[in-house]
Amino acid sequence: MKYFQYKTLSELEAEAAQLGCRNIRFVGEPGKISEILGRKVAVGGRTVGNSMCIHPMEGCDGELDGTPGELTWRRYVRFAEGGAKLLWFEATAIREDGRANTRQLWITPQNVGAYRKLHSEIESRHQAVYGATDDLLVPMQLTHSGRYAVPRKTIAYHNPLIDQKSNTPADYPVISDDELERLEDQYVEGAALAKEAGFTALDLKVTHGYLLSELMGAKLREGRYGGSIKNRTRFAVNVLGKLKAKFGNYFTLTMRLGCFDSVPYVKDASRENIGVPLPYELPYPHGFGVDANDPLREDLADVKAAIRIYQEAGIDLLNVSIGCPYYNPHVGRPFEKPDEGNYEMPEHPLLGVERHFRIAGELQREFPGLPMVGTGYSWLQIYAPHAAAANVESGDIRFFGYGRGALAYPHFAKDILEKGTLDSKQVCRTVTFCTWLMRQKHNEYGQFASGCPPYDKEVYGPLIKEARELLRIQAAKP
Repeated sequence: MKYFQYKTLSELEAEAAQLGCRNIRFVGEPGKISEILGRKVAVGGRTVGNSMCIHPMEGCDGELDGTPGELTWRRYVRFAEGGAKLLWFEATAIREDGRANTRQLWITPQNVGAYRKLHSEIESRHQAVYGATDDLLVPMQLTHSGRYAVPRKTIAYHNPLIDQKSNTPADYPVISDDELERLEDQYVEGAALAKEAGFTALDLKVTHGYLLSELMGAKLREGRYGGSIKNRTRFAVNVLGKLKAKFGNYFTLTMRLGCFDSVPYVKDASRENIGVPLPYELPYPHGFGVDANDPLREDLADVKAAIRIYQEAGIDLLNVSIGCPYYNPHVGRPFEKPDEGNYEMPEHPLLGVERHFRIAGELQREFPGLPMVGTGYSWLQIYAPHAAAANVESGDIRFFGYGRGALAYPHFAKDILEKGTLDSKQVCRTVTFCTWLMRQKHNEYGQFASGCPPYDKEVYGPLIKEARELLRIQAAKP
């Protein structure tokens, strides 16, 4: 179904009002949008040069040993020249079995020099266009992919619904407390390599169903890392403490936090493949940020408690995320068209945007001294900066975060600063080709690189054709 049919901002505003989306508001004047999103933001002891962020967008284009590949370099050069002053460097594994695919970045003593060169190139390209890098913040996102790691998954606890969706046997072993404690030190080792590579900001990835995110929902896990909110935040708090002990105040410490898990969805073939939640018990005993009596809605009490704990542990900046792309992609990424084979939107995408803005706004207002990055803007297409400016102006967020949209349109921030608007011929249409490419594993590398085939045709057009042709050949085999 085609949802985005708005010819004017007024039409979009009217639809949002009709759907009861009270948290979706817009600034209409281009000059005002430029002024608001051009504002500097204090982050810890630093100043970020404007209010725009490129989310940590994985390209699945590293070398097999974890080194940044040719397309990795290309992507970050385009981002560096694009104008956003918060450039969130993508998920980088701290050990080989923590990678979500065979081409995910993975920093090691052997390839740290390549990361140093890439970081230097980011700063050099940004300096050449904008004249300064002292107001550019580039956090490296450290990760362990947990349940979604290859070739062997690591799980924090058993949620029967997520087990079903991820094909995890009910007797699959859960990572032990002692293993988690050892893993904390490997995060610190990864941080030391990031420092050697020139990064002065670090992010702990606690979202999208990966290991640290799964720990946040491990209410039924026994031991030191499960049950109470103190225990569920223990891993990240311990890592933050160890980072402070080893590096002092060298790093600006950040976190991308999944603040509402919801439940897994599947296709309903009887309803034109609309997404429906897997049947769940009440009260729902799992997940983070969910209402136990209605897990399709958020309850932010635990989230606020966790953020308070993380702020006390030293977090300077929070990136607010929701949902899990592996089991409920519409929650995190409201879309026009699903990636091929996935379910259709179970709600109007504006309701998903509203959920993003509602959750981020409530959290930013609760913690006004902790700058936060908002998510969920891409579906608004050309009107994304209009909504972002309204959220920044009202104090509901500090940074406009752009994810898929930045793959399609890496210089979006430059255009916003110069013109106060986006080019309708370049904005992401949320047709999810980038996600489809991420899911393709059937080449000699075990992973296709991901990008935007519609708007970056020269590179990703041939890749998506190759992926589809290989699928056709494989399907034709007897």
